[in-house]
Amino acid sequence: MLLDSLKTYKISRKQLAIFQKKGLTEECVKNLASLEDQLFVSKDSFLTKLQSMPEGNELLKHQALILGKTLSYFRLDKWISNKVIREWTEALVFALVVATIVRTFLFAPFKIPSGSMYPTINIGDHIFATMFSYGAPIPFTDIKLFPQPIERGDIVIFPYPRDPSIDYIKRVVALAGETVQIIEDQIYINGTALKEPYAYYDPQKQHMIEQFKLTAGENMPPINNFGPVTVPAGHIFTLGDNRYNSADGRYWGFVDIKTVKGQGQLVYWSHDPEAGLFGGYRLERLFQRLK
Repeated sequence: MLLDSLKTYKISRKQLAIFQKKGLTEECVKNLASLEDQLFVSKDSFLTKLQSMPEGNELLKHQALILGKTLSYFRLDKWISNKVIREWTEALVFALVVATIVRTFLFAPFKIPSGSMYPTINIGDHIFATMFSYGAPIPFTDIKLFPQPIERGDIVIFPYPRDPSIDYIKRVVALAGETVQIIEDQIYINGTALKEPYAYYDPQKQHMIEQFKLTAGENMPPINNFGPVTVPAGHIFTLGDNRYNSADGRYWGFVDIKTVKGQGQLVYWSHDPEAGLFGGYRLERLFQRLK
C-alpha cells in the first residue's frame, strides 16, 4: 500500500522521556537513546534493530508503544539527507500550508486590474477579502459550513459565470426573489428607487451614451436602461460601481450564491500601474475600508 511505503520510524528526545514515564527500564531507555535521530524506513528494519540490542527482548515487549510513538508519515529525512536543506524545505512547506489555510478560510489578497468598481476600488488597488464572511468553505466544493446571508450593498468576489477561472468583484444590488429594473440610471427594487451613494456615472461617457442612443435605437445595450427582471432563487444580481464601464449582471445575468468566495474589505496597497516604479504610490488609499 502507498501509506505503508511512506511510514518511517525515528526516536526523538521527547519520546525517550515518554518511554521512561510509561515504565520502560532505565537500561531500555538508554539503549533507545543510542538510536536517537536515526531513521528507519520500515517496521521490520526497526524491530530487527531493537531485537539486536542488549535489552532486545525487553524492548520487544513494549513494541506497540515504541512503534506507535515513533511512527510518522511523509518524513523528509527519507528523501533529503542534508539537514540544512531539509530544514529549509520543512520551513517552506510549513509556510505554504499556513498560507493556503489562511487564504482558503480567513483572508485572501486580490489585485484589481480594471476600473469597473471605481471610485470605491481603483485600478492597481490590492485588497484583502474575508473568505469566511458567508460561511466556512469546504475546499474543492461549493459547500459552506455555518452559511451567512449575503446582503445588498456587499462587495463580493466570485468566479466570472462565463469563465470560472477568472475572479470578478462587484456590488450586490438585488437579492433572490427581487425584481430589479434600471430606468435612466436609476435602479428600482420591487418598484422602489434604490439610493446608491457609491455609484459613479462618468459625465464624459454620459454625453457619449446620449449621442449613441440617437443612432442605436432598439439595439442600444443595457447601459442605463435594463429590465425588469426577477432574480431567481439562490442567486444575486451584481453591478460595478462604475456604471458606464462595467461588465456585470446587465450583460451576463445572475451570480449563484454558492459560488461567492468572499467579501472585499480593505485596500492594503495601491499603485497606479501606468506610473512606473518611481511614482504612482497612492499611500492615502492604504487601509481604506471598502464601503
